[in-house]
Amino acid sequence: MASTVDIDFPVDGILPKKETGAASFLVKYPDFDGRNVLIAILDTGVDPGAPGLQKTTTGDAKIVDLIDATGSGDVETTTVVEVKEGRVTGLTGRTLMIPEEWNIDGGKVHLGVKIVYELYPRILRDRICKERREKTWDPLTREAIAQATKALEEFDAAHTNPNQEEKQERENLQAEVDILTDMDKKYSDCGPVYDCVVFNDGETWRACIDTSEQGDLASCTVLASYREERQYATLSNEDKLNYSFNIYNDGNVLEIVTNAGSHGTHVACITAGHFPDNPERNGVAPGAQIIGVKIGDSRLGSMETGTALVRAMIKVQEYGCDLINYSYGEASHWSNSGRVIDILSEIVNKHRVIFVSSAGNNGPALSTMGTPGGTVPALIGVGAHVTPPMMAAEYSLREKLPAMHYTWSSRGPCHDGALGVDISAPGGAIASVPNWTLKNCQLMNGTSMSSPNACGCIALVLSGLKARDVSYNPYSVKRALQNTAKPVEGVEVFAMGYGLVQVEKAYDYLCEYEGVAECKTQFTVSCSGFGSGIYIREPIDLEKPSIVAVTIDPVHYEGITDNEEKINFCLQLSLTCDASFVQCPSHLELMNCTRSVSIKVDPRGLPEGVHFTEVCGYDIRCVERGPVFRIPVTVIVPVRVTDTSDYVMKYDNMSFKPGQIRRHFIHVPEGANVAVLRVQSTDLEKSCRMLLHAVQVLPQFQYKKLEFEKFVNLADKGETNQAFPVVENRTLEVCVAKWWANLGEVTLNYSVTFHGARTSSNPVIVHAGDSVCRFDLRSYLKTEDVSPSVSLKTLSVPLRPIDNKIRCLAGTRDTLPEGRQIYSLELTYKFSVSKTVEVTPDLSVLSDLLYECEYESQIWMLFDSNKQLLGSGDAYPHQYNVKLDKGDYTVLFQIRHDKKSTLERVKSAVLLMNYKLSSPLTFDLYGTWQGALSGGKKINSLSLKRMDLISVFTAVIPDDKVPLAKTATPGSYLSGTLTLLKEEPAKKASAIPFKYVITEAGKKASKSANGKDKDKGENSEEKSKSMEEKFMEAQRDLKISWLSKLDIGHTLYRELKAEFEDHIPLYIARLNAIDSEKDREKCIPEIIETARLVLSKIDQQSVLAYFGMKSDNSAEAASIKTKKEEKKVEIMTSLLKLGLAQADVLLNGWSVEGVTAGELDTTVTELAKWVEPTDSKVLLLSIKHAMVHQQYGRALKLTLKEWDDKPSKDAGIKVLELYEKLGWDHCHHYFSNWLLVKFPPAYRPF
Repeated sequence: MASTVDIDFPVDGILPKKETGAASFLVKYPDFDGRNVLIAILDTGVDPGAPGLQKTTTGDAKIVDLIDATGSGDVETTTVVEVKEGRVTGLTGRTLMIPEEWNIDGGKVHLGVKIVYELYPRILRDRICKERREKTWDPLTREAIAQATKALEEFDAAHTNPNQEEKQERENLQAEVDILTDMDKKYSDCGPVYDCVVFNDGETWRACIDTSEQGDLASCTVLASYREERQYATLSNEDKLNYSFNIYNDGNVLEIVTNAGSHGTHVACITAGHFPDNPERNGVAPGAQIIGVKIGDSRLGSMETGTALVRAMIKVQEYGCDLINYSYGEASHWSNSGRVIDILSEIVNKHRVIFVSSAGNNGPALSTMGTPGGTVPALIGVGAHVTPPMMAAEYSLREKLPAMHYTWSSRGPCHDGALGVDISAPGGAIASVPNWTLKNCQLMNGTSMSSPNACGCIALVLSGLKARDVSYNPYSVKRALQNTAKPVEGVEVFAMGYGLVQVEKAYDYLCEYEGVAECKTQFTVSCSGFGSGIYIREPIDLEKPSIVAVTIDPVHYEGITDNEEKINFCLQLSLTCDASFVQCPSHLELMNCTRSVSIKVDPRGLPEGVHFTEVCGYDIRCVERGPVFRIPVTVIVPVRVTDTSDYVMKYDNMSFKPGQIRRHFIHVPEGANVAVLRVQSTDLEKSCRMLLHAVQVLPQFQYKKLEFEKFVNLADKGETNQAFPVVENRTLEVCVAKWWANLGEVTLNYSVTFHGARTSSNPVIVHAGDSVCRFDLRSYLKTEDVSPSVSLKTLSVPLRPIDNKIRCLAGTRDTLPEGRQIYSLELTYKFSVSKTVEVTPDLSVLSDLLYECEYESQIWMLFDSNKQLLGSGDAYPHQYNVKLDKGDYTVLFQIRHDKKSTLERVKSAVLLMNYKLSSPLTFDLYGTWQGALSGGKKINSLSLKRMDLISVFTAVIPDDKVPLAKTATPGSYLSGTLTLLKEEPAKKASAIPFKYVITEAGKKASKSANGKDKDKGENSEEKSKSMEEKFMEAQRDLKISWLSKLDIGHTLYRELKAEFEDHIPLYIARLNAIDSEKDREKCIPEIIETARLVLSKIDQQSVLAYFGMKSDNSAEAASIKTKKEEKKVEIMTSLLKLGLAQADVLLNGWSVEGVTAGELDTTVTELAKWVEPTDSKVLLLSIKHAMVHQQYGRALKLTLKEWDDKPSKDAGIKVLELYEKLGWDHCHHYFSNWLLVKFPPAYRPF
């Protein structure tokens, strides 16, 4: 037994509150615990059943409303039916029993249908699929297989020498075994499909989903919109997924609110969780209320969308929320611009909502801020900090480490010069998660956790300010947080911002400086040539001083600043900067207008590395309240590569402690395009976990454009080599960091080597119409071993929309403040697939643009010809691939904006349909023009000396080698990569884009059956006919073609029969006409008679003998083959019509003389001489033949083949009937759900 047991668990580190002063603030002000503060949690959704999210400290409901702003939970309920005798037929086809106590106003209900798995997060779907298989499928299927196998074995034992009839019976038993075995192998659960019912009880709209799957609505839960009664229900005891409703548009839209993941619940609990019996697990502001807004779209794996964010802002404004927490974000190409950014900023600047957001998890390199948290000035961006109590309680580290920032926390500055991170907070917590996870709580970390911690801290401050009636606004709160934050020694400003949030200090600051001149004012700083700050990074900008014109514009808060205050606004400011390389004016008088100052930044003489300072403006009347505005200045000085032989930068004996980061800024040599980072451990005893991160910044490109990131585990004396592309003459940051929780010190040697083999153009684009194309290859730095090769992996086909519609979106959830109605442009694209392929739709004009896009949102959904949704995607197309089988498909694309004229500009937008090739296509390269033209010697590996130039030539891909040639259209192109360097890892990093533009394929000459060109002659029989005879035959054939169009009683058939008694096509046409008659039963005798007549007029044996020949070398071989093929078709058609008629007589009990099961067997046997019974042409007869003999296993096997070949609702219904006849209820239930999934009543709404 251990000598000592520490029973004092470090509970302070579970959900940290001490570091920010939140815990001490609540001790001092217990009533300022967030009460009277409403927080919007914009995330994956909040589970109302999760621990700690039921009540506030005052007993009020914790969750005021739950909303799915994405549309992924929407059910279209526009089908209105009248309740008759207490029941209706749901859209699934089930009979729904309507309880009397519903008191339906008007006696009518709205109906919809929902596939339950569409509501599930992926993790839950995987768990339920596994459990449902184990509970409801495997036991029953195993039993059914055992019974079928036993029956087959018993049959074999009893029939050692079976006759034909017994062979069919055995085939039937074998089919049952095969079907069950095959189904078990291919089992794929589509989940339950629920009917949805919406009705008005005279007071409000209510809804119910048929979780019984049997129409027993009395056993199901009826709910109103959550905001009205704050009630929720659980889908099932197995999934534990809680859901609630919102009902819109007079009952025509039912919004089912669930979670897209566990993230949002965890975030909500950090912010405001309340555990009265376990207060150490409380969130930061346990007295606050929340609204949970799901902005993570379940169709997209919980990705946020512009639609969801705009709808969220509408709800935030509607509820008058005090705070928003947003633990989401993406990289953007530019800062503080775009449709969504404008709407997010508007909620702050016009509606007094404080918006707190995560900075991002993309560090440790600089300039990796996420949008919107780090790039939008209206928001408060939060970095992630980890402290010793957290390390002990959350991570169970065996050693104590100093407080630090997480390695991955994003760093500033932003590309526009803004600092990015405003404040920091603890970035990890063990907090509640949704019930469907089957967990009480879970550890999560990220700026996703630091943001709600900071948000809770601000809620405490606001709670106190409201209680004491102290005025505030987003501007004054953000300034107070920045000016009172606590810096942490050893943590850089780019990660930390101005420090850890300090609750009491921020509260005191706002109380003390409530009425100061700038309390209602935001100071918009704009630096010419930069943005919100000064950011000098590239070598060309370091050669001389920069004179930057800076404007400071006082923006008074709308609605709370009157004109008198604007007139009287005047600040006398002292401008200070503590860096010698920056010169600025000493003073500035600022009134209610824009003022400009000139700032000089002289980077000459600064040592290598990053240099940060600020120009701060202090009110000379009260310097102690801190800067009223700040102008961040960042200068990065890279080192030049002095080794002009190997172009290597070496860093030896570099020691690393946990969390330590070493940054190296390198001026990428002119001509370089690849860097190789080699890292070696010198440690003899222990391994280490390192994060390698490299970033270059390009104008109007997100940092991910030129980012390399790799976690590596280095064993003792281990080594890793990593390569990545670079851009010449720009600064490269190479960041080597030891993972924050990786204990112990380690010493590394590492180097960065540059390579410079480049093409004359990038990307390389080759047009097939140019036949032979040329590009040049040169090595700019040193001798390089090159091996140019092209690999084409994708076919891109441009599609024009076949339809476009601009719709005004109905309802309050799509109406912005001031009545600005949102419109949607819905584009329809059609395409076909000739074989199984993986596709990626890409509306390239809007690709990779979300927050910064001019449009509010873009989302696509891909459907098959039956309207089944197969896949969805958004602004980032390459994240979403859909595998398709042969068939026809539709893509619906939605773009939103509140101005119709803006939508008009993209109503003809081209959609690129990218087809992934089944295998990469190698594109040949040649060293000479002649070689490319004649298919001569291909270019191979060679050594390219410095500044040597070689020419590379391309040839045309032959038409028969173009992949997916039937799919390609003019304007289509093949794309892939051209790799230059020979050796890995540099080879992969040297790859550049390569495109091959396809031209229209050459047309092949039409060939006849004997291989000769058509229309070049006729056979001897045709030649011998006169024009009069040909005319008479054409007239006869025209009349025959009209038989199917005229009434079957018309005299034309009798007239033709009398004149052309031996002309077989006449009888075939008659067969087709009467077989298609509506009242087919009356035509059955004639069908049988006519089919037998045709068969009697054909010498079947001679036709069989012909097809038994190996070859026919006669001069008339082609014409003979054509005639024999015609006779074969006539025989098959007649036998098929005859067999179907006989089968229908026997199955339907019709009275037709001479039709017996034996005759049907004879017909089927004869037909089998000509075609396989499983051939699609005769599959229906084979199925009916099996049904006549009650061989349901054989019938089902054939029907399933029909279903696999071409799924149809009719075939699906036949399958269900056969499952029922076989008594396989579990298969019937399984397949009936799939039938509902595959054949929905309408396209899924956006």
